[in-house]
Amino acid sequence: MDETVQENTEERVSNITDEQDEAMVLEESSDDSDDSTEDMFLDDLDHLWDRLSEPSDDDWYPEVTPRKKKRSGLSSVSPSPAKSCRSGSPASVQSSKGKARKRSTRRSLPFSNSISEKKWRSVDEPDIDPAQPIFRPKNTPGPQLISTATCSPLQYFELFFSKSVLKTILENTNVYGAMRQDDKKMPWEDITIKDLKAFIALVIYMGVLKCFSLTDYWKTSDLYSLPYPARIMSGRKFYKISSALHISDPKVDAENDKKRGTPEYDRLCKIKPLYQDIRDACRASFHPFQNIAIDERMVASKARTGLKQYMKNKPTRKGYKLFVLADSLCGYTWDFFIYEGKANLVESKGISYDSVMILANERLLGSGYKLFVDNFYTSPKLFRDLLRKKIWACGTVRSNRIGHSKTQAPRGNIRWFREEDLLFVEWKDKRDVLMCSTFHKAFNGDTIKRNVKGADGVWAPQEFPVPAAVLDYNKHMGGVDLSDALIGYYTVLHKTRRWYRSFFFHFVDIAVVNAFILHQQMAKMKNQKPLSQKAFREALVTELAETGRAYASERVRPTPTSESHLPDYLNGDSTYGRRKCKMCLNKTPVVCVTCKVHLCFVPKRNCYSKWHGLDGEVDTE
Repeated sequence: MDETVQENTEERVSNITDEQDEAMVLEESSDDSDDSTEDMFLDDLDHLWDRLSEPSDDDWYPEVTPRKKKRSGLSSVSPSPAKSCRSGSPASVQSSKGKARKRSTRRSLPFSNSISEKKWRSVDEPDIDPAQPIFRPKNTPGPQLISTATCSPLQYFELFFSKSVLKTILENTNVYGAMRQDDKKMPWEDITIKDLKAFIALVIYMGVLKCFSLTDYWKTSDLYSLPYPARIMSGRKFYKISSALHISDPKVDAENDKKRGTPEYDRLCKIKPLYQDIRDACRASFHPFQNIAIDERMVASKARTGLKQYMKNKPTRKGYKLFVLADSLCGYTWDFFIYEGKANLVESKGISYDSVMILANERLLGSGYKLFVDNFYTSPKLFRDLLRKKIWACGTVRSNRIGHSKTQAPRGNIRWFREEDLLFVEWKDKRDVLMCSTFHKAFNGDTIKRNVKGADGVWAPQEFPVPAAVLDYNKHMGGVDLSDALIGYYTVLHKTRRWYRSFFFHFVDIAVVNAFILHQQMAKMKNQKPLSQKAFREALVTELAETGRAYASERVRPTPTSESHLPDYLNGDSTYGRRKCKMCLNKTPVVCVTCKVHLCFVPKRNCYSKWHGLDGEVDTE
């Protein structure tokens, strides 16, 4: 057996030596040849190269880059002849590298495997008129409320933070607070629904009136002196509720923590009760109009948790990522979900595809909707699958996804091509704009104005042709951005040590903004002027905290007696030692000597007479 192997080895080595001698002869004869002879020599050299690097049957296995396998074969068998063969023809080495580089760049593209320049058509060539969607929503678009109903800001807010939701948060907060205080001297005192509402009122108030630190709201120095927070709740009680705020049941959290590291572990367990209720309330209180948009939203956070994401192109780079479906007309957040990280599911087709299919639920929306997305989501498979669900789509396209090559063309130039129901259109602006749509025509004759610098150096407006897909995208894609802007003006989010409290504050933001949009839509239906968002939030804070004239007039007054009630000053100086009025909560230096109650006693605020029933019925306006 050993002799047979030795004979085969010697025979193989002798064959290779003969082939190498043949290569040396070819190399010496190639110096005096012309270009045609050199080409023939390169072809022969390729065949010889293949023969030299051909492995034995025992060592053979398929490779993605066969050129590397050939090099390793040469170096392992006979390094010196390989060097002489390579150095004799550097042109062949360069050509082989070029071929390898071309092979590595030929990949199947997501859109099409054979998109070439020949497919593009000019704007002068007519395009077909695609079938337009017939809008058949599941419910009547707009607020899902009685059109004649008159609701206060608090009633709109309670559509999202209902009494049952507040009760759940209250119970879990009291349980968690008692657990935290077990080892401490001071026992936990259960808070009430009124305390929780006052806490939420202060959180919203802090979004309207910004201070650098939370302690600044209760400072009594001349620089701050904000009386309203102290009137609602003491700073110590606010911190107490804030540190014990808990959304889920601590017992359920403990059971979930035991499953950490297993597929059954729920990363969103601590926000699940409120998370599901807010999503359901958002879908139930409003139905979107025909144009909708899907985009990402970032909730700022520096917490060290696996849920945190980094997006360099967003204003908020670090935080929690949410995928949001919003109405393009008013910015109402209709549905959303929190991104938990890459899923290891076999049936997953990528987060860009899965997120759209989850949010664009035709069973809840209906049919005939026009969905706008950016280039992170756009793909032919997604658009065709949406079309089967009777949801039409339009979005921007990344140039590398359709094999796009930049061409020199004047500004305003339009070219397009179709692949069945999909239209791909390219428009030359300052940059190339690539669009994909299932319901647009290539060009409808629309124009757009741009300021252009002329040859004389003067800027002047000039009209350029523009595809309808670009105009509609710019008009309707900003639904999520509008919602983000409304949240960002008076956001209630502030620093916290617990990641789930960041989501609580963001859910409050969603509830307040959606309640404000409902107020706007209802006022529009009644031809009334709606409140501004700032005024809406101020009214909501007043109702949640039960402050203001409407609540002050409802305070219980004493029964009139035969005793004399005389007003008196607290001190000799009327500007010193003032106290809060029992009714209007303004500062007053007057006190009733009999009731020992501080009351205003001036012409504009005669709370003294109202309290004692000296002027008839109490004015409740």
